This record gives sequence, C-alpha cells and structure tokens, in this order.
Amino acid sequence: MIAARWYWIGLFGCGTLLAIAYFYFQQRLGLAPCPLCMFQRAALVAVAFFCLLGIVCKPKRAVSKLLVFGATVSSVIGLGIAGRQVWLQHLPADKVPECGPDLSYMLEMNPLFDVIKRVFAGSGECAEVQWTFLSFSMAEWMVLVFVIMIIICVRLLFRKQRNYFSGALGR
Repeated sequence: MIAARWYWIGLFGCGTLLAIAYFYFQQRLGLAPCPLCMFQRAALVAVAFFCLLGIVCKPKRAVSKLLVFGATVSSVIGLGIAGRQVWLQHLPADKVPECGPDLSYMLEMNPLFDVIKRVFAGSGECAEVQWTFLSFSMAEWMVLVFVIMIIICVRLLFRKQRNYFSGALGR
C-alpha cells in the first residue's frame, strides 16, 4: 500500500464523520451540537485539511513529517476536547455546570479566547448524552476515533521511509 493512501483515508474518514454528524445527527435526528461537539468537528476539519495538503502537494520528507505532525496535534486536541466532554457527561447531576448561551451567540458577543475558556469550562448541554450506540455516547466514540488517528499519525511520523509517496507501508 502506498503511503499517500493514508492521506486519502484520513480525508475520507474525516469527511465521512463530518457528513454523518451534520446530515444524520443534526439534520435527520435534530440533535443540535453543543459547543464541545463543534470544537471536535473543528479538530476533524483540521485533520482533513492536513490530509488534503498531503494529497495536493505530494510533499517530500520534511514537509510530509510536518503535515503528519499537524494532523497529530489536531487529533490530540480533538482527543482532549472529546475527553473533556466525556468527563462532563460522567459528572454527578448536581455537579454539572449550568447551560450557557449557544456558541454562535458567544462568538458574536465575546473575544475568541474568552469563548474558548467558557466552552472548555463546560456547560449543561455538553454534559447531556443525547445519543448512544453500544452504550457509548457520541463523545466516547470520538475519543476512540481520535485515539486511532493519533496511533496512525504517530506510526507515520516514526516511519523510516524517506518519502510518504513512494514505497509500501510496513517495509
């Protein structure tokens, strides 16, 4: 398998997850994303962006490592956001923070860094579990997704192959 395929797999995977989130969960089921969900989507968009750059630019060794590092950092940030949401979801009911304004309102009325601080402080809507599959919440599934992305990225970062666009994986 040519390593450039990992960029395609990453782009396709992120695009699929984003499409499912929007078209199925948001449009079909009517589940409005909480601020932490929106930040997780932004992390997926960032990973997809680095994958797209890898496809379009067909970079050499140093730039390939930089793109994979960017995807790794984006995945780690996404993992942190999803982990924060899982933590909020497992708080006792009396410890859950109160619901705050929605993300678009906060972005209109406050500076970006204040919005980020407020979102990570959490709110009641981020602690609400609206959907489960195999008894895992959407945030718990996203923890798994981001862990898998990190494992793939770290593996690609430490490959001995000089150019991701030549040769087979695992050699």
